Amino acid sequence: MNRRTFMGVAASAMLATTQKGWAQLAPEGGDDGLHVRFLGTGAADWNGRDERGEHRRLSSILVDGRILIDFTPTDEDMLPQGTKPEVIFYTHSHSDHYNASAALKLGLKKVYLSQTWYDRAVADFAKAAKELGVEPPLILPVCIGQQITLGDITLSPLPGNHATNYLLEQTLIYLIEKGTTRLLYATDTGGLPAVATRMIGIDAHKKGRPITGIIMEATMGMDHEVDFRLFTHSSVATVERTVRVLTETKRYVPRQGQAVYLTHMARTLHGTQKELDARLPAPLKAAYDGLEVVF
Repeated sequence: MNRRTFMGVAASAMLATTQKGWAQLAPEGGDDGLHVRFLGTGAADWNGRDERGEHRRLSSILVDGRILIDFTPTDEDMLPQGTKPEVIFYTHSHSDHYNASAALKLGLKKVYLSQTWYDRAVADFAKAAKELGVEPPLILPVCIGQQITLGDITLSPLPGNHATNYLLEQTLIYLIEKGTTRLLYATDTGGLPAVATRMIGIDAHKKGRPITGIIMEATMGMDHEVDFRLFTHSSVATVERTVRVLTETKRYVPRQGQAVYLTHMARTLHGTQKELDARLPAPLKAAYDGLEVVF
């Protein structure tokens, strides 16, 4: 697909999405919840077990045992035995989230990523496929707000507040919907951009249907508010305030006892899992590699 043809397709997809509404729900069906397994919960500065004995792989989740969001070689041993997901959604092109060779070795058949770096991804996967002697997957460019329905799950890419070395790349966060569940997966991002909250239906001006689950990055941890990463990442305080506002305005209505899970935690800016469990304010909870949650 050349660039001119692709841009026409992208524009058509954007128009169709706008016409039917940004926050259209996934088809109603059996409401047994959305299953999430955290394959990795660390930021880019993790490289194996640290001097404290802590170990976090790079951030990645497995949704309902069949859909990946981000994946690197560090996460492979966290996949349940016999699991063979065929679809992956990428948030952005940073190497702690994106690795073409790792995806190909899993046998992934479809790759979804922002149309803003589609050309680069096609080249990366073609090169990696040639080196591994396999066929490249189908790479599908997505637009902000477009809805992708796979069985009973719908994923909507939304703009993140993050930057890569490619100045025109738009990084993504995702709204994941299944039945009555509306889960926001927000990494990497400095807070929630206004455009994203508008598309979900939880912005300040027009309240739509609330979200029911939150997984959000907290790269900067606690007590690190004065940090250069402020403009591209979130801290625990950022997440806490976001959740408080959404809860008090009933834009976030979780199932009883449901925690807000933190991920993408920097090795140098966080305590141990035990320390986080003791210090984090409710309803925030630090996810850990291998944690399984039903939203």
